[in-house]
Amino acid sequence: MQESEKLRIDKYLWAIRAFKTRSISTEACKAGRIKLNGQNLKASHVVKIGEVYTVQKGSDKKIIQVVGLLDRRVDAKTAVNFYEDLTPVEDTPAYKSMFQSPTLSRDRGAGRPTKRDRREIDDLQEGWFD
Repeated sequence: MQESEKLRIDKYLWAIRAFKTRSISTEACKAGRIKLNGQNLKASHVVKIGEVYTVQKGSDKKIIQVVGLLDRRVDAKTAVNFYEDLTPVEDTPAYKSMFQSPTLSRDRGAGRPTKRDRREIDDLQEGWFD
């Protein structure tokens, strides 16, 4: 990339593989999930080396610093060289959400649980969501 060209934040986040598609990256900017110094950014914001962005994707929150400019999507091993992840380790929860907590499953074709099965399931789940 030449020095005189300007790189948009949505294109940069897509190129470093923060988002799967550029349109998803643009939507994240519009929704206010991309911030610089606490300020929401538009998709057309020009990326500069050294800036620190907060990127929120679902319940995940990442803090990245721009190390190099990348205007084309490349493989993940190469993309890592263009940003530095500053996200503190202690901010990572044990479970990302309650939907990823342990679940019980029944064999396919086993039918509905009996009253006895239901009581056993309730006993197992007791205290999970307290």
